[in-house]
Amino acid sequence: MLSNQIIKQSFAEIMGKRFGDYANLVILSRAIPDARDGLKPVQRRILYAMYQEGNTNDKPYRKSAKTVGYVMGTYHPHGDSAIYETMVRMAQWWKMRQVLIQGHGNFGSLDADPPAAMRYTESRLSALANELLRDIEKDTVTFIPNYDNSAQQPAVLPSRFPNLLVNGAAGIAVGFATDIPTHNLGEVIDAAVAQMKNPNISLDELMQHVKGPDFPTGGIVQGLSGIRKAFETGRGQFIIRGKTHVEEPKGGKIKKIVVSEIPYEVVKSKLVGQIDELVMDRKIEGALAVRDETGRKEAEQKKVRIVVDIRKEADEQAILNYLYKNTDLQIYYNYNMNVIHEGTIRQMGLKALLGAYIDHQKEVVTNRCLYDLNRKQSREHIVEGLIRAKSILRQIVDTIMDSEDRADAKKNIMEKYGFTENQADAILSIQLASLTRLDIVKLEKELATLAKEIEELKSILASEKKLIQVITGELNEIKKKYAEERLTEIQGEIEEIKIDIAMQINAEDCIVTLTNEGYIKRTSPRSFKSVGGTLETCGVKEGDRVRYFMETNTSHTALFFTQDGKYFATLVNAFPDDKWKDIGSALVNIIPLEKNQRIVGFTIVENFKQPLYVYHVSKNGLMKKTALSEYETNRSSALVAAKLKADNDEFVNVFVADEAGAILGATKDGMGIRFQRSEVSATGRASSGVKAIVLASGDGVITMLPIEEDDSRAFSLLTAEGVVKRTAIAAIPLQARAGKGVQLIRKRKNNPHELVATFIEETVYAWTSQNEWSLVETEQVIVNEQGGIGRLLVEDGVKAVAFETILPTDSPKDEASAKGSGDGAGTAGQ
Repeated sequence: MLSNQIIKQSFAEIMGKRFGDYANLVILSRAIPDARDGLKPVQRRILYAMYQEGNTNDKPYRKSAKTVGYVMGTYHPHGDSAIYETMVRMAQWWKMRQVLIQGHGNFGSLDADPPAAMRYTESRLSALANELLRDIEKDTVTFIPNYDNSAQQPAVLPSRFPNLLVNGAAGIAVGFATDIPTHNLGEVIDAAVAQMKNPNISLDELMQHVKGPDFPTGGIVQGLSGIRKAFETGRGQFIIRGKTHVEEPKGGKIKKIVVSEIPYEVVKSKLVGQIDELVMDRKIEGALAVRDETGRKEAEQKKVRIVVDIRKEADEQAILNYLYKNTDLQIYYNYNMNVIHEGTIRQMGLKALLGAYIDHQKEVVTNRCLYDLNRKQSREHIVEGLIRAKSILRQIVDTIMDSEDRADAKKNIMEKYGFTENQADAILSIQLASLTRLDIVKLEKELATLAKEIEELKSILASEKKLIQVITGELNEIKKKYAEERLTEIQGEIEEIKIDIAMQINAEDCIVTLTNEGYIKRTSPRSFKSVGGTLETCGVKEGDRVRYFMETNTSHTALFFTQDGKYFATLVNAFPDDKWKDIGSALVNIIPLEKNQRIVGFTIVENFKQPLYVYHVSKNGLMKKTALSEYETNRSSALVAAKLKADNDEFVNVFVADEAGAILGATKDGMGIRFQRSEVSATGRASSGVKAIVLASGDGVITMLPIEEDDSRAFSLLTAEGVVKRTAIAAIPLQARAGKGVQLIRKRKNNPHELVATFIEETVYAWTSQNEWSLVETEQVIVNEQGGIGRLLVEDGVKAVAFETILPTDSPKDEASAKGSGDGAGTAGQ
């Protein structure tokens, strides 16, 4: 009878409890395997159903649809497609180190081809799968009701070998996931035996047996430290790369890189497509074509053969390194050994997993021995009765003849001759014609055999040592019958992939320009010279000007530094190849610049191993120096170049230079400082640097530039009014870092000067702007003493709100190994 009582609960409380129930169900009953037999519930139900139906390896194949229907109707009331997919996976040799189901028909392929529908395929248990279920009828494991209490199903299988480690597992639950790779059957059994013999065995000793994963697709595993960490804690990482060799046909003009084994769970057709795309896009210099020569028949599919044709003179190792880096020919695999153990989810290492399996086997063998002991003791008792009955056979027959019925005969035999109920039942079950043929010798021989077997079973149950011997013997029997050679090669630590960019792309000299409005292009020297070889002929948007001009090579790396301390790295080859008169492409289409980011430094690097440093200069007077090598990266996203200490600070310029020479800086209020570069200590990328100059309130650095120790050039300043002041660098005193500096231009009480730019070229043209650009010659300004007044070079009242240095087109190579020039706000090697 339903209650009329209303229970009031908050929605959050109800949802929390219901979701907790759902999560618990998914974790314990669906996605995570049991530590003992290594199976998820659906896998266990499929295997048990096939075993129960006699669909074993010594019987003909049976339609998969029949098995799926029986499993769904009896044990697993979920979708038939989920059951069939699980069934198919257990039959795929490239997913399972030891298949548990033998498939007949199309069960998919390494190319991720879908299997045929279940109505077409046939299947049966593999011989090894029988070992998972062996002795299940002897009460070796606990049985539980199925979903509607109409049948019983095993809570776990006897699992006569460590299936979890051999075949691995993968699954995603609520808040948890598991990824356990496959391992070699013989190695895992050896480790289990070793741990049974010595429960205190060390992990290093166990790893002498289990050297690492062993995948059905072979390949090469690198990263022993990651494997050891996983075996210790349950989590770890390593890499898998395909196995390759090089073939050189006699008299041919090409070589062949042949991939004979691919990483685990990599789709072969996808890998071929990735390589083909790189070849077609000419990303790999020297690679000509790729094709899949793997056979289509089932037996041929295990012999993978992917062929990459390359030029005879090409560097095959450099090409392979590029493929490892940019395709699935090399992948990372993460151990995440989450399992269900003792009713809860746990992350377990190798020793713990083997321990759980060994405990399970002890329980299984103990239960089997108890079952056998009970049966054999019952048979012994009956045989004893039959032997005694033979000696008084005539009397027993007479007693039976005098009895009214079977029950009366049973009662009379028990009362008259002292037989037990079981013995009396056995005597009465023998046909009259067989009574006279009872062979007393045979019965006595059986009795002796039973006595020995009973004694053996009792000794196993009484001795832990003997129990372990039995388990060890059975495991070694399975190893002898089913173990295979290791397929995956284990190497040491992860090999650093060094990509020789020049070998992978067409290395060509080129010219790179970047404009004020952020348009970049790469131009061939031929296109540059065909229109006169001057900046005046460079294609730009109306009102835009070239800010950086670099003579470089497509194999070099461009570094872009932003005002907020980030940087981007990309190959010059990635820039669009345009004609000199084209305007180029927006920089935001090349690197992922955010709206509030702007470039304050740009340089191109040929070799990051040079003894050079990246110098960051901030508006608040900080300078940071970091080795150029720390900026080498293959990532195209924004990375940390330097950090700012204050929210109101930003970087005003970035340049590349060595440790020799000095630094020359200027502030908005006209202060200047010159100090040795060596006074700035090198720090890591993610640091903010040290004080370069002490600023007055409201003042800020506009630039700092590298200069030579005895620099003979002039240092020129440009104010917002258009006043140009030129001072010999040598006239600016050398002082210690973090000083206040000296006055570079004479102060004015009213309308003080505001510096907008500096430059240190001998002869320079500056541009000022008032809605349009107008050329102002600065060479007419004489070099005077530090602190002079300067000279006005624009019309009175016209503000110089922007500034550029005219870029020379015959610059020498800068310190970052790339020709170039640009404004004073960040050109490397000025």
